Amino acid sequence: MNHGTTRPVADRTAPAARRVTTRLRRTAAVTVARLAGDRYDRYDRYDRSGSRDTTAAPTPRRTAAARAARAATAVLALALLATACSGGDGGDRADQHGTEYRTGTLRVLASSELADMGPILDEAAKATGVTVRPTYAGTLDAVERIASGEADKSYDAVWLSSDDYLRLRPDTAKRITDETPIMTSPVALGVRPAAVARLGWDPAKVTWSQLHRAVADGKLTYGMTDPKRSNSGFSALVSVASGLSGAQSALTEQDVTKATPRLKEFFTGQKLTSGSSGWLATAYARRTDVDALVNYESVLLSAPEELTVIRPSDGVVTADYPFTLLTSARPEAKAAADRLTAYLRSPDTQRRITATTLRRPVVAGVRPASALARDQRRELPFPGSRAVADGLLDAYDNTLRRPSRTVYVLDTSGSMGGERLDRLKSALAELTGDFRDREEVTLMPFGSSVKQGEVRTHTVDPASPKAALDAIRADARRLSASGGTAVYSSLREAYRFLGEAPSDSFTSVVLMTDGENTDGDPASAFDAFYRSLPAEQQRTPVFPVLFGDSDRDELDHIASLTGGKLFDATRGSLDGAFEEIRGYQ
Repeated sequence: MNHGTTRPVADRTAPAARRVTTRLRRTAAVTVARLAGDRYDRYDRYDRSGSRDTTAAPTPRRTAAARAARAATAVLALALLATACSGGDGGDRADQHGTEYRTGTLRVLASSELADMGPILDEAAKATGVTVRPTYAGTLDAVERIASGEADKSYDAVWLSSDDYLRLRPDTAKRITDETPIMTSPVALGVRPAAVARLGWDPAKVTWSQLHRAVADGKLTYGMTDPKRSNSGFSALVSVASGLSGAQSALTEQDVTKATPRLKEFFTGQKLTSGSSGWLATAYARRTDVDALVNYESVLLSAPEELTVIRPSDGVVTADYPFTLLTSARPEAKAAADRLTAYLRSPDTQRRITATTLRRPVVAGVRPASALARDQRRELPFPGSRAVADGLLDAYDNTLRRPSRTVYVLDTSGSMGGERLDRLKSALAELTGDFRDREEVTLMPFGSSVKQGEVRTHTVDPASPKAALDAIRADARRLSASGGTAVYSSLREAYRFLGEAPSDSFTSVVLMTDGENTDGDPASAFDAFYRSLPAEQQRTPVFPVLFGDSDRDELDHIASLTGGKLFDATRGSLDGAFEEIRGYQ
């Protein structure tokens, strides 16, 4: 479910759907490889325990014992994940253990957040004789694999956060059967306690309308993952649209249109976007101007910083994590799935699940972990058709959210000549199909210094997007290789170009280099320059792309200093790395 004026989507989302599929396929493996580096990556929640102080509902303070337990759980989950993924490749590959069915082993296409279920699945294997062999992927990617029939060749079952989007597509709905919910977690807001006190809220009674009003009045800001790359982001988008539209049944295009003015106001408060929950939490911790995070309740309760978790009293969208058999699965796989799900839904296992993952049990009589509030929430309606779901995503990208403003600092030094420069040009051409309406794109090529005569800026006009996209492709074709490699001087020029005045946009710098710094400023000079910037400008992250012979330590330092994230194109394609960054812009 990686997934107004709501405009028709056929004009841009038909090719966009293919690009989303390609993007997710390329980056699913990277997502799992980076689980070890994020507290909980793109869809992940693996570092949780159930040990919580019960005296301060709905968001108890974390005890030292709880922190230690959470750390131990993280270490164990990471070890299990490393074993399952054999070095970090996850959803992008065919099942690396082979595609043949093996008795007692279920090949499962799973949401990567389910890595935290590793210890419980190990216990299930001992108790039932059924081993789960997961391949992790984003939900929308999984949907496309199922629709194409690709999943039938390599998997017996899928285990996603929700099957709601699957059911909207006839080509996928007919390929799944026997959906068994295992646990639940609603979309919620985690708000800094000081902000809750300032707003005078009772966390148990806050509504979506109150949240909207606080944002519209400039009193509340928040971060949220990208709905096209994160199921939690898509679920959050549906939650807001349903909550503000007042829809009482399946969400329609008319509901979205009715809610559009309020949706636009609500998304003015989004100060952070991200392709992963892990980076979002890290970026949030750096920002004193962002009050809240929108994510699953279990993620928010596991955040490093204490947050007051608010489940809007007028309704939520809930992930129910159904273990779902593919219709192509063998009868013996179905029997194995029956044994596994019976074990996972047993009272003892349900208690273990809620204690260790902070998701809610689905079996009557099992009490949620003490950290989880007990009062109920109604389920907000999901989009009634695929067209409504995809239209809502398109409206978010091109109408509702803040526009993006990005400077692409591109190494066109002499070492980039030939095949490397061809790859860069191809990646930029591919990327133009993913630029959003109102987006400002600057290409800043550099060699021994920034090639000022080749710096170009284009803004995608909603009325005529083709003109800007064609111009960007033409600029990319004209790139030529010459000179040395002035990484730090060029980065400084990018910050100067963006200016000191804060912009009402998601502003970032993307750095692509194939070598070490050889010209211009040294690293120490850039560090001093960056630290001298006003606080508003320091909030612009740099997303370096590791390519060719570039120095990982240097690029990782740049990302850490500026609050960005390193993307590795040495283990995949350059265009795949560029496209993965889109979730952070």
